[in-house]
Amino acid sequence: MTGKIAYLRITVCILLLTAVSSCKKDVPLEELNPVPHAVKLEVPDNFPAAEKDLDNPLTAEGIELGRLLFYDVRLSGNNRISCASCHRQDLAFTDGVALSTIGISGKMLDRHAPALFNLAWAKTGLFWDGGSKNLESQAFGPLTSADEMHQDLLVLEAELKHIPDYVTRFKQVFNEDIKSANVVKALAQFQRTLISGTSRYDKYKRTEVGASLTAIELQGMNLVNSKCKACHSGELFTDDGYHNNGIDASFSDEHEGIFQGRFRVSFNPNDIGKFKTPSLRNVLLTAPYMHDGRFKTIDEVLDHYQFGIQISSTTDQLLYQHLGQGGIPLSQTERKAIIAFLGALTDHEFITNKKINNPNP
Repeated sequence: MTGKIAYLRITVCILLLTAVSSCKKDVPLEELNPVPHAVKLEVPDNFPAAEKDLDNPLTAEGIELGRLLFYDVRLSGNNRISCASCHRQDLAFTDGVALSTIGISGKMLDRHAPALFNLAWAKTGLFWDGGSKNLESQAFGPLTSADEMHQDLLVLEAELKHIPDYVTRFKQVFNEDIKSANVVKALAQFQRTLISGTSRYDKYKRTEVGASLTAIELQGMNLVNSKCKACHSGELFTDDGYHNNGIDASFSDEHEGIFQGRFRVSFNPNDIGKFKTPSLRNVLLTAPYMHDGRFKTIDEVLDHYQFGIQISSTTDQLLYQHLGQGGIPLSQTERKAIIAFLGALTDHEFITNKKINNPNP
């Protein structure tokens, strides 16, 4: 009797092991080895098509990892500064100051923090002088700068490897251990999804139900089209190019030529004093203005273009709109109309979008 019981027990065990084994075989492969899910950019209908980045394809998991990193102070050497410290969502991812001193050194930076949106269309370089070719390489600048985040990349890797959630996420997204090259890839994926295209102007252009612009806003739109569109062109309101807009007549080579604009990168004398054209979208949120934040208000910007053009050998010919002289003539009525239209370019949905805000407030 005892032998039969033992035999039955062994048989039952074998059957159970077989059943467990069968269950494991039935588990989908993707659950055992989860792969990231490809994502297509949600491009507004009135926008141009966005090119895919074949070297860093978007995935849902990669975007979310980038979002976590963007708001994580551990990316800085002192664990106090995140990317979001200088790029606030409520200010269209700018910081609201002319030249920041928030960096680890406490030193005032030489350039104003640019807005971060519609970067999937930035194909002629990043930074005010185009010194970086893409978002991936751009991220290394502030990460390692002694006056900004001042992070040792090897220390960053080691620090992130002590966080189990990051280890899991990097493994899923990139199928390898945490590396600084993948940190910037994840940040770039997140930033490419920062698309601002739901302003009142956009809804008007797409003829959405109930969308409209006032008479003065329409007048301002026509004025921008006639007087500003050469540089602030298309639905992105930037030509993604570089121009000397007459804010200076001379350009010092101090600080490694940072005041010489595009010339610092191209070494082409025709590029002296040229800086990247910012978008007019969300412009009422992104004060102060210019690459060094010298103008506090839109009125000061208009004053510059009307009365303050400085002439140099590379001053853009597009600015000679006043009987062949430098400057863009504007009446007070026209100025008010332009400012009214710029208000219609403010994207309130973008600056309150919970999908791109701090996941750990």
